[in-house]
Amino acid sequence: MEVEEEVSRWEGYADWRNRAAVKGRHGGMLAASFVLVVEILENLAYLANASNLVLYLREYMHMSPSKSANDVTNFMGTAFLLALLGGFLSDAFFSTFQIFLISASIEFLGLIILTIQARTPSLMPPSCDSPTCEEVSGSKAAMFFVGLYLVALGVGGIKGSLPSHGAEQFDESTPKGRKQRSTFFNYFVFCLACGALVAVTFVVWLEDNKGWEWGFGVSTIAIFVSILIFLSGSRFYRNKIPCGSPLTTILKVLLAASVKCCSSGSSSYAVASMSVSPSNHCVSKGKKEVESQGELEKPRQEEAVPPRTQLTNSLRILNGAADEKPVHRLLECTVQQVEDVKIVLKMLPIFACTIMLNCCLAQLSTFSVQQAASMNTKIGNLKIPPASLPIFPVVFIMILAPIYDHLIIPFARKATKTETGVTHLQRIGVGLVLSILAMAVAALVEIKRKGVAKDSGLLDSKENLPVTFLWIALQYLFLGSADLFTLAGLLEYFFTEAPASMRSLATSLSWASLAMGYYLSSVIVSIVNSITGSSGNTPWLRGKSINRYKLDYFYWLMCVLSAANFLHYLFWAMRYKYRSTGSRS
Repeated sequence: MEVEEEVSRWEGYADWRNRAAVKGRHGGMLAASFVLVVEILENLAYLANASNLVLYLREYMHMSPSKSANDVTNFMGTAFLLALLGGFLSDAFFSTFQIFLISASIEFLGLIILTIQARTPSLMPPSCDSPTCEEVSGSKAAMFFVGLYLVALGVGGIKGSLPSHGAEQFDESTPKGRKQRSTFFNYFVFCLACGALVAVTFVVWLEDNKGWEWGFGVSTIAIFVSILIFLSGSRFYRNKIPCGSPLTTILKVLLAASVKCCSSGSSSYAVASMSVSPSNHCVSKGKKEVESQGELEKPRQEEAVPPRTQLTNSLRILNGAADEKPVHRLLECTVQQVEDVKIVLKMLPIFACTIMLNCCLAQLSTFSVQQAASMNTKIGNLKIPPASLPIFPVVFIMILAPIYDHLIIPFARKATKTETGVTHLQRIGVGLVLSILAMAVAALVEIKRKGVAKDSGLLDSKENLPVTFLWIALQYLFLGSADLFTLAGLLEYFFTEAPASMRSLATSLSWASLAMGYYLSSVIVSIVNSITGSSGNTPWLRGKSINRYKLDYFYWLMCVLSAANFLHYLFWAMRYKYRSTGSRS
């Protein structure tokens, strides 16, 4: 009986009461389905405010357009970068289950503060009925920014823990479990889009027509309900036991290798081996890490010798960290730790190559909206506000995600006779190619739009151009498709390839890439205006009207940069060797 109970346990996992997780009772698609529903509500709560926040700052907090845009960019960038903190804490000290609950509670508190302020006139700056408008300041500004950045902290923690928590529910030692995990990541992006759809339509309408207290109130209710739904699935979850700080391991290996390299010129090192088992979980109170072989563990006889991890030839400069006689005992590293750090370093170039794609995505919320605002935004008798344009990529993602999972992937599996059909890096590569096409399409659409403005004599007019804004939907189609392929591919790639002790932190890199893409977009715009505006020339992206912008030139520049980035990506992707079963082509 004791032997059967031991075999039925998930090694390295516990339930919500910190008891051993049991196979058949914990984990699986049922447990992951709670995570998918929670993601709909979580993204609704976040995006409902982020998508329309610039209007709130300008009209109710009386900030200038440039300061409003800057504060919104800082908020969104900070929220996504804080995903790294959420991922780190999930790996090092807490489980993803605990980090989600803590983060969601923090976001809930921040939204309550924002709701109370928006509902109470005495906590808002005076209205602009007087000749002068005073920007929010003092305690009122402090209250607003405290609430706003509590939301950012909560969003970051949720983004850093929720995808990993869902992916942890599947048995990666079986082909069925790995296929279910791939489906989970596809539908995670689908659910993210579902939440965004409600946010940019219904909640934005509430904010514009009923008042911002209603918008903040809906977001507050959404995040509260998400906590209740998440807790209702507690008895089904299997939670990975934290393995200690991954950053400590990385820094220790890098420091030990540097010291060894400086103290010895020899390329041959004595190496201490470390025993590992085929299960990719952290065991023995988080002190030992083991590597997944993608196979069911076979019973061992007592005399069997456990397999040993050997140093690989890649990044050989780090091999010196595994010296059996380190300079100091604090720099003592196992072979497994050295190999884990190598894996992380090999993933960083892939991460860096996705920043440019997210830089292209940033254009959807800036210049594309301004282009649409200058065009005919009517569909029949219905007038569509330009701020609702994000509905296009959201709808495209919602249509493409099921098609990809239920049609494209099964066909690819049959055609390639492989488990995945399309590898993670191939999927990311498709997204990068689509971003190149999106920028080319955007340039061509802008040429057509400016041609209509010139022919109609409306280059300096604020009148809407006699051309439908649906032309802009073409670039949204390509960029929405690129986002689906790349985001889902990145999440699965980082989770699957990263060492067990660093999975949440690695998965958080997907969100950090998004934040860096937004920051890079601002940098590129500033550089372009600085260079093109020299010698008394008019900068490409400035002028009395967007019709005078040389936006088509800018889009062609983004297209060229994206193409160069794709070649850079190919250089690293073609040299990458998968470590996990089921990822190989």
